[in-house]
Amino acid sequence: MKLKTVVKKFLLGIAGVMMAGIASAQLKANDSKAEEKIRSLISQMTLQEKVSLLHGNSKFYVSGIPRLGIPEWALSDGPHGVRAEINRHDWAYAGWTNDSATCFPPGTALAATWNPRLAHERGIVLGEEARFRKKDVLLGPGINIIRSPLCGRNFEYMSEDPLLISTMAVAYIKALQSKDVAVSVKHWLANNQETHRDSIDVYMSERALREIYLPGFKASVTEGGAYTVMAAYNKFRGNWCSENEYLNREILRKEFGFKGVLMTDWAAAHSTVKAALTGLDLEMGTDKNDYNEWYFADPLVREVEAGRVPVAVVDEKVANVLRVMIKTKMFDEENREKGKMNTPQHQRAAYNDAAEAAVLLQNNGNMLPLNFDKIKSIAVIGDNATRKHCNGGLSSEIKALYEITPLDALREKFGATVKINFAQGYEKQSTFREGSNTGQTKSDVVNWKLIDEAVAVAKESEAVIIFGGLNHDFDTESADKQSMDLPYGQDVLIREVAKANPHTVVVIIAGSPVKLSGIVQRVPAILWSWFGGMEAGNAVADLLSGKVNPSGKLPFTLPVSLDQSPAHALGNFPGRDLQVNYEEDILVGYRWFDTRKIVPQFSFGHGLSYTNFSISHFSTDKITYGKGDIIHAKCTIKNTGTRYGAEVVQLYSSDPVCTVLRPVRELRAFEKVFLHPGEKKTLELNIKVADLAFYDETQKAWNVEAGEFILHIGNSSDNITGSVKIYVK
Repeated sequence: MKLKTVVKKFLLGIAGVMMAGIASAQLKANDSKAEEKIRSLISQMTLQEKVSLLHGNSKFYVSGIPRLGIPEWALSDGPHGVRAEINRHDWAYAGWTNDSATCFPPGTALAATWNPRLAHERGIVLGEEARFRKKDVLLGPGINIIRSPLCGRNFEYMSEDPLLISTMAVAYIKALQSKDVAVSVKHWLANNQETHRDSIDVYMSERALREIYLPGFKASVTEGGAYTVMAAYNKFRGNWCSENEYLNREILRKEFGFKGVLMTDWAAAHSTVKAALTGLDLEMGTDKNDYNEWYFADPLVREVEAGRVPVAVVDEKVANVLRVMIKTKMFDEENREKGKMNTPQHQRAAYNDAAEAAVLLQNNGNMLPLNFDKIKSIAVIGDNATRKHCNGGLSSEIKALYEITPLDALREKFGATVKINFAQGYEKQSTFREGSNTGQTKSDVVNWKLIDEAVAVAKESEAVIIFGGLNHDFDTESADKQSMDLPYGQDVLIREVAKANPHTVVVIIAGSPVKLSGIVQRVPAILWSWFGGMEAGNAVADLLSGKVNPSGKLPFTLPVSLDQSPAHALGNFPGRDLQVNYEEDILVGYRWFDTRKIVPQFSFGHGLSYTNFSISHFSTDKITYGKGDIIHAKCTIKNTGTRYGAEVVQLYSSDPVCTVLRPVRELRAFEKVFLHPGEKKTLELNIKVADLAFYDETQKAWNVEAGEFILHIGNSSDNITGSVKIYVK
């Protein structure tokens, strides 16, 4: 029997190798045919036709060449939902009746799930809906590092940690592009603030670039296979990102091997010759009414004719465009994904994201979950209990088919048996002003009339749920937040309500860090539910009632105050004289807090559950490794509580003796595990020894210094349950 088993495994292995070889050969043959077609098409084009493929002919379209069978290219905003149709030549909505999309929770919420399966699920849905809308490129995901709590676009981005970003982005990209739609990974590079985003010049060390700010983009291209990349508005080391030789030629093209399309963000082109020579392919959104006057339109034709831009450079760009068209089957519509729109499966995917993203920050005395079978009355307080958020945030705004608010869901699920007493509690005083955060000014007025009404309903209810946080006047493209404070007098509201009824739960709806130091001592339970997308209310109601067990983890560190954060502690946000220096270097987020021994409000990776877990028996397969080895680490995780739930096992590394400063801990691997009460599982987390390296600026290379390393296992950056020493030869 044993011999038969061995032979069977051997034959299966041989078959697997043969199939992989056949698949690889087929891929090469397809690539060869594609390149042959590209060369043939280019050879038939006039210069003017070539250039027509390199700039927009409207807000979100690029001209085709009908006589050669090259279709028009359709792009759309949409990192967490396909944006409603925009008019061709202005920014007004077209007024279509069939463009209501599935709206997912934004990027930070996706990262808070710590579940790449959900990123894959989201990618499938977005790809299907993009194709249903006849879109060829979806502009996302946004993967810039969360450097400051104030960045207006933090809600669109994912995390302060490059590994978490990379893992989620790769899953998202592979799934979305499997539906014959190209992603556009953005914003390349260092678009970490909205203040002066179209003029700020970013400086950072080469080590910070390599260890913190590049990995997400590298993974998106080399592992995810991203077909397009979007250049950021800002400058990097003196040159605009859209015409930056080092970023675009040396790193993106040569190091990463990128053969897709590098496009501008909208109105982020600045020149013709320099942009052409340094690797830009596609110009979009330039603020000139005559599309022929854009940098990559008639001016590019003239520069080629004058000999300042070689024809070969134009041909390279056209080839990149055609390559993406071929990969997304634009020349094979019969076999291309047809798409689906707003199916029950799509809506369930949006619900799953919202449910798994929510982070239980604290739960003193097991205040949550609420037992709605026993509660006779509950107070629901706060503007965010009734406010819809899908249609905000500027370029990421979604015309959702529907959006369930928390109050809607609580009334629908429990209103028949529980008296629900609603009070607004606070009023929205801010206004959205594109390109400015002045609309946030004077948004801290305490409305005592509304607070008194809230206190009254709190007193007559058995328990209270306050829905607070932010809205898209604060979490938005084009402007940064002025502070981390909860606006509209929410601190005062929560204080007064908690005095009236200590059985108070606070639900924070926001996409970026807010200051919670004024409320953590006043209420027993805080649940962070993000902007939850179209299913927000249903998800949060199920979380509060215990139908769903919270399993989200913070994808960023939540400071006690703004001046704890590295960029602000060092006075380097938003910069001075249109220049910002990333002086904190590699110590971004938890790397700063842990290394400097600063205690935040809630740490990176933190998130509680309604059940309990133990992580034990942490070990590695060896003690000593070579630099080319893979470390196989194991641990046992057990659900020691009484409810089904999920835990995220997080593996960090330390390099205690090194010739350069290393963070106290750095995330190296993670896995989310779902377990029934009493169930346990052995996990294996694998790390390449090479991934323990730092970027050595003297050698201009990655360096794993021989010696001792420490691996740590836990469920947040500051809750380590086991450590193992290993040695690298």
